[in-house]
Amino acid sequence: MARVKRGFKARRRRRRVLKQAKGYFGSRSRLFKVAKVAVMHSLYDAYKSRRLRKRDMRRLWITRIGAASSSEGLSYSRLIGGLKKANIDLNRKMLADLAISDPHAFTAVAEIARKS
Repeated sequence: MARVKRGFKARRRRRRVLKQAKGYFGSRSRLFKVAKVAVMHSLYDAYKSRRLRKRDMRRLWITRIGAASSSEGLSYSRLIGGLKKANIDLNRKMLADLAISDPHAFTAVAEIARKS
């Protein structure tokens, strides 16, 4: 009885996995079984990290806004609360960008938040 080698479809699947594992160290880039596990883990980590990046960026923006608002004599929560009362819809990304790139504009925004 002859063994079955599976043919084109299996070869294409293995080649795709090994192509994804290109650049991995040692047998992780050369042996199909090992490469398949390494690629599965890396794809899982990539999926997870895309979600974590959103959290990390928001934390960074909040930290930057907090530092800039404390230099204006306001706490972060009072700044955000004041902006909500004044109906100013600036998201945290834009506020953090203002705090870094245009401090005078951020000062004006902080004044509006302080008054309301």
